[in-house]
Amino acid sequence: MTTPESGPPAGASARGASEGGPDRGLWRWSGRWADVAAVASFAALGFWVTARLWLRPSHGVRDNRTDQSQFEWMMAHGARVVTDFVHPFTSDRMNVPDGVNLMANTSVLSVSLPMTPVTLLFGTRASFLLFLTLGMIATATAWYFLLSRVVVGSRGPAWLGAAFCAYAPAMVSHANAHPNIVSQFVVPLIIWRTLRLGEPGRWLRNGVLLALVIVWQAFINLEVLLMTAIGLGVVVGALALGRPELRRRARPFLAGLGTAAVVAFVLLAYPLHVQFFGPGAYNGLSWLIRGYSTDLASFVAYSRESLAGDARTAQGLAKNPTEENAFFGWPLVVLVVALVWWLRRHVVVRGLAALALLFGLLSLGREIQLNGRGTGVPGPWAALEGLPILHSVVPTRWALAITPIVGVLLAYGAEQVRVLAARHPGARPQIRFAAATVAAMALLPILPTPLPTTRLDAVPAFVTSGAWRPYVAGGRSIVTLPLPDTHYADPLRWSARTGLEMPIARGYFLGPDTRPGRDRVALFSAPPRPTSEFFAEIRRSGAVPPITPQARVDAVGDLRYWRAGAVVLGPHRHADALRRGMTELTGVRPTYTGGVWLWDVRTLTD
Repeated sequence: MTTPESGPPAGASARGASEGGPDRGLWRWSGRWADVAAVASFAALGFWVTARLWLRPSHGVRDNRTDQSQFEWMMAHGARVVTDFVHPFTSDRMNVPDGVNLMANTSVLSVSLPMTPVTLLFGTRASFLLFLTLGMIATATAWYFLLSRVVVGSRGPAWLGAAFCAYAPAMVSHANAHPNIVSQFVVPLIIWRTLRLGEPGRWLRNGVLLALVIVWQAFINLEVLLMTAIGLGVVVGALALGRPELRRRARPFLAGLGTAAVVAFVLLAYPLHVQFFGPGAYNGLSWLIRGYSTDLASFVAYSRESLAGDARTAQGLAKNPTEENAFFGWPLVVLVVALVWWLRRHVVVRGLAALALLFGLLSLGREIQLNGRGTGVPGPWAALEGLPILHSVVPTRWALAITPIVGVLLAYGAEQVRVLAARHPGARPQIRFAAATVAAMALLPILPTPLPTTRLDAVPAFVTSGAWRPYVAGGRSIVTLPLPDTHYADPLRWSARTGLEMPIARGYFLGPDTRPGRDRVALFSAPPRPTSEFFAEIRRSGAVPPITPQARVDAVGDLRYWRAGAVVLGPHRHADALRRGMTELTGVRPTYTGGVWLWDVRTLTD
């Protein structure tokens, strides 16, 4: 890795000589045009992956509609923080009356706040889509400049590695409505600033700058920040062990690192206090989510979003289309192993290989799975999943952290091929042809395909016209049928359309399970209540459960708890059963207005 301490990469001397000659200005301009072309290609790939969403304004992400609704809600919250100066880390506009701890959720304030003008002018769908698309483009661009300026020093190899870091199968899988995960453009900045810590006499400046990018990443995704910190620790440790000359820079490095830790702690102390100890804080993910592991066979399989992928094959190797965190394919796995063996004398390559192996082992979860079946063999994660902080990590996402490692290894390998060709001009065509053939065999099958989309139900006119406003006066909320949760989150999109002025009961978010004996582990909604369970059963089966006198009493109690002013039912495949169930529970006859069935329940909840 090229740092002030470790010296230039192979081939840098030749480039330096050419830069100092009469064609120096021409070389600089050609280099700048190469940078422009690289960024343009990353933009083309980003818009290719999201093309169907751009071309079909009425569509959303097919395989993860609920998360798209949640992120649209988060973009609206960011805009509301700017325009109304509301508290950024909590909100009372969802899950009335308890509210939501947004620091314990994916609030993405680093993006939602600066994108406020887009959200206000063009709506939450536009800001979500721009966030998703630009996140991938910015990630590729940031990796390109880190690789070309710091790591390998050549633009071609840097382009290859950066394109993989941003558009590998795992990243395209998370593009199914996880913009916070595909937006890893701050990670290369953290790496860059960490490598600069060893500069003599600049420990304070470098430490403060590192702290600022750490805080920036913390408000995009803390999970990625944790993995970046662990990865940097392993690689920096390998550098310190393998290169004695670097240890002479230990004092400014440690001083800068200490400065970064102090500044980041000061800036993040209150937000993290809210996250872990504030209202709505939870005690780790549920046992089910902690069981999301990477199938051993998925490392050599192809993702459904890859050119060679197949949905039926991939379905049995991942929990859902958004969590295909490995899926490198046999040719690429063989190529990476060969690259590590070829470049094994480089200490950074050895460190990266060890790190990839560590992340791969952790991603296997508490029990190793093979071809969709448990093997009975415990994984290393079984001993770690209950620890603080780690109990909030989805184990399969450790495999996602292998993607940038592979990207850097590909850049190293391409750079070594370039140097080898320069040293053997007579065999240059053969070397380049062989390298291009091997790269094509490994990478062409995993080229990304456009994300599949589906038509979303239009936001009802009852919402867009503001007809709901009289029903929320005095701190009341709107109750939607079915009540929103991990399976149905359209009401979050409705609320986002109003700029969160329309508060809703319950929601889709991570919150504590406060029922006795549940130890406040995370749920993907509020703890169930009798009426929410009643309508969840209708949503699942399409049949109305038996309605008892106690169910009617519970319904009125729950509506009062939610401070309900109105109950609304929009388009739904079980709309008839939902309408009949609500009417029989409350005795209130609905009216059809603005595209929804409306129950005015203010007389019940006064």
